[in-house]
Amino acid sequence: MRAYFIRRLLLIPPTLLGVTLLVFIMTRFVPGGPVESLLAQMRRASADGGARGGQVGQKQALSAEQIDQLKEFYNLDDTNYLRAYAKWLGVWPTAVGRKKFDFPADRASLPVRTALTREAMTVHRDGPGDYRLTTAGGGDPGPWKVRVLGPREPAAAPPPADGAAPATPPPPIDRLEVYQNRFTGVLTGDLGRSTRYQDTVVSMIRDRLPVSLYYGVMTMLITYLISIPLGLFKALRHNRPFDNLTSLLVFGGYAIPSFALGALLVTWLAVNLGWFPAGGFVSHDFADLSLTGKVLDILKHSALPLLCYTIGSFAFLTMMMKNQLMDNLSADYIRTAVAKGRPFDQAVRRHALRNAFIPIATTLGRLVTLLVAGQFLIERVFDINGFGLLFFESAIDRDYPVVMGTTLLTALLIMLGNIVSDLAVALVDPRVKFH
Repeated sequence: MRAYFIRRLLLIPPTLLGVTLLVFIMTRFVPGGPVESLLAQMRRASADGGARGGQVGQKQALSAEQIDQLKEFYNLDDTNYLRAYAKWLGVWPTAVGRKKFDFPADRASLPVRTALTREAMTVHRDGPGDYRLTTAGGGDPGPWKVRVLGPREPAAAPPPADGAAPATPPPPIDRLEVYQNRFTGVLTGDLGRSTRYQDTVVSMIRDRLPVSLYYGVMTMLITYLISIPLGLFKALRHNRPFDNLTSLLVFGGYAIPSFALGALLVTWLAVNLGWFPAGGFVSHDFADLSLTGKVLDILKHSALPLLCYTIGSFAFLTMMMKNQLMDNLSADYIRTAVAKGRPFDQAVRRHALRNAFIPIATTLGRLVTLLVAGQFLIERVFDINGFGLLFFESAIDRDYPVVMGTTLLTALLIMLGNIVSDLAVALVDPRVKFH
């Protein structure tokens, strides 16, 4: 069994590579992108500003050079998708601190400064197309390099006056770039920077995880603590009034979509009756409350969302527990145990109940994924800044770094959840042997 789980763990890295590579290439082929989204926002803002001012909004179009700078800033300038993916992964060096400039034809050296350097460096021309970089004092620039991007045609000379000889056209100006190669990516703990919020993806995920983790843990505890005993009692009282009444409630809750139930609860209990907050995770004055007040505030805000989170899983696990237990109660080994004089309650506890837990254990992996992933529809209804809503909004906004970061974490959780499910099945059922 140990060898089986070791193999499953070793399969995680190549699976993550396949999933993230597929999503990465899809983000490059999907119409639109961070730059296009930014340009569309600028056009809408220009049109709205012109309408409010009583004038027709003028397009604030960016030049081709500015668009190229935006693509470089978002690391979207590399058209080789495999190399771009390798840069995101951190196995291919990325050019950082890039500074583009024109080198005048009449200069032999030119000082240059980048955003990542405190002291200026000097670019020297040793010959046509041959440049070298030094520090301001003439020393070694370290990791900094200079390269020629190409010639830039100078501005056209003014037309000559009548009778004058035409002016000699100025020589082309070289376009240079100073940069530094650096390994930065997933393997270095850097998932990039959000194109919408200009914040690091790691910090955005870290801010959302506590909220999603709270709802995930509470959902799992509530679901198992209620579903298992309820399924047990329903199986022991099959076709009795308790079973029929609870089945009506269970199937009614299962038939209602969680987000629709959330909208109904917000309208009825929060807005109309004012019993619960309409949204959010904590109140605005949360920091000023006492410890008891903070706990009560969180419970009050999370009561309605937790009800929506648990309603679907609760119904599914309850009926699964009941059906599995009834199948085991009708098995031959239960009748044999009772015929040998063992009390029925003891046979249920020691034999049937344990075997009924086997299918329940397989659902543990899905709930582990729910610990972080959550459900973005419920988070949107209750205005919860959770992990699921972060993934949804990043996909809508074409925030590719956040999409890749959330995809990486979600895929990792799904695979770990499957391993946890296999481990739980092996612990519950000693007959299961993984090879």
